Amino acid sequence: MSPLNIPVFETDIVILGAGGAGLCAALHAADAGPKARIHLVTKAIIGKGGCSRMVQGGYNVVLNPADSFQKHFTDTLKGGQFINIQDLAWTLVNEAPVRIKELETRYGCFFDRNPDGTIHQKPFAGQSFDRTVHKGDLTGIEIVSRLAEQVFRRESIEYLEEHRALDLLWDKGKKRIVGALLLDMGRGEFVIAHARTTLVCTGGGPTMYKLFAPSLDKSADGIALLYRAGAEMIDMEMVQFHPTGLIVRGSNTSGTLLEEGLRGAGAHLYNALGERFMERYAPEVKERATRDVVSRSSFMEIMAGRGTANGGVYIDASVMGPEFVMKNFPGMVERCRDYGFDLAHTRVEISPTAHFFMGGALIDTSCHTSLDGLYAAGEDAGGVHGANRLGGNGIADSTVFGGIAGNSMVNDVIGRDLSPFDESQVMEIVRKVEAPLGREGIDLYPLRDTMRLSNWERLGIIRDERGLQDGLNVIRDLKEKMNRVGIPEGRSYNILWNDWLNMRNLLDVSEIVGISALERKESRGAHYRSDFPRKNNREYLKNVFIKLQNGEAKVYEKPTEMNRMKPEEIQFE
Repeated sequence: MSPLNIPVFETDIVILGAGGAGLCAALHAADAGPKARIHLVTKAIIGKGGCSRMVQGGYNVVLNPADSFQKHFTDTLKGGQFINIQDLAWTLVNEAPVRIKELETRYGCFFDRNPDGTIHQKPFAGQSFDRTVHKGDLTGIEIVSRLAEQVFRRESIEYLEEHRALDLLWDKGKKRIVGALLLDMGRGEFVIAHARTTLVCTGGGPTMYKLFAPSLDKSADGIALLYRAGAEMIDMEMVQFHPTGLIVRGSNTSGTLLEEGLRGAGAHLYNALGERFMERYAPEVKERATRDVVSRSSFMEIMAGRGTANGGVYIDASVMGPEFVMKNFPGMVERCRDYGFDLAHTRVEISPTAHFFMGGALIDTSCHTSLDGLYAAGEDAGGVHGANRLGGNGIADSTVFGGIAGNSMVNDVIGRDLSPFDESQVMEIVRKVEAPLGREGIDLYPLRDTMRLSNWERLGIIRDERGLQDGLNVIRDLKEKMNRVGIPEGRSYNILWNDWLNMRNLLDVSEIVGISALERKESRGAHYRSDFPRKNNREYLKNVFIKLQNGEAKVYEKPTEMNRMKPEEIQFE
């Protein structure tokens, strides 16, 4: 118990997040340093929440002798429009085969096979080779379930479920991050995680838009924590919208994904007029264009008045044959059936949906951030995917860099004393997060609706300077109004309080998305400016950085380092 009357647990490694990155980090740390104390913290239930479990499509990895690391690397850079941090992208493609074999032979995953017993790999958009490993269309469930089972077997791993991180903690000299202040959501009580090293891998989640794909527990917590701590953030303007989010009228499940493999296998997209509109935007590859191209094309069709009455377009998987669809995509067939749709036989209404942050905390190849003692992995880390993530590279990113982070943190704690945390910082965090409890005030949920609609219209798929400025004004007005929201006093499982904490994080992240989007005066990948509709390689082959400095957002640019693939080797569009 600290002098603040808040319980404290001391540990070597605290991992915030229990998706693919967090689980792999915990396992690698436990196996590399069996004497290390490891605490795994999650808002959800281990193995049951988060976005890694929702992965349908698969895992990109070089296994076939006809494929190569260079091909996967080049595809990743082309998808990212060449602003990827090349060392990170190279690490991803080189370590993915190691991790996929580890998942099968060490952790018990089993992926679909060819008749000869080799692992089956299917096509995904944006790839020059069929390299996506999968377990039907329920790949994430297979990976997360097996990893969770292994975590439960490691005695050195303790876990706290239904606990959320409120902010990262500095030591008294403000030289090193030494853990986090947590909220036990069940009891409504604070807990201090006092740690030698801290990993943030909560899974991002751009749920600040009208339609979104991530699980409902996601609220960009990790990105907000990293930014507020002062970590250097990279390419926050790059928010990926997945092309095929299911439209379910009157349900908060609207936006849930129909995965990439449908388009990779041959599904067609149609507007309300019955036109196969991708022939207009990407005639050579059509529906197998990258996510940014397909999402933007769908959005343009809708804005041009060729969308459905519900503001969407249609996907038609039945062109591949109902039997093929039912055999190869059983999870999606069942999901659609739950909402009254027949994916195997009829067209289904879809819309682009907010899906993934390519931006996040800048890391090196060992997952260090710019702050001492602080690591990031998975969607909370930026730089791997550049301006657009390829489908199938996401779960590979999480497991590859999660494992690397676990190994790095074990090395970091050897012989390291545990620096005292700053109690005054803890008191200030508590003061801020308790402020709305018991206060008479305005309703939170209309504010959340305003945020989601404004971000969709102004910080979404198509942007311009005026819209971005207006969107930032809305965000800043909402931040002020958040100080007047009233929340009932009860602390145990106080859903309204947790939604207020979620929105606090989403507003911080929305703001840095808008500021970064204003800085990049061109169109590249997921970032499309209608006032600067062309890609400008001469001026913007660079990364946009933002960090919190003296309470203000500092934004700046640096040229992308072309240390593995030189500009003269790149075939620019």
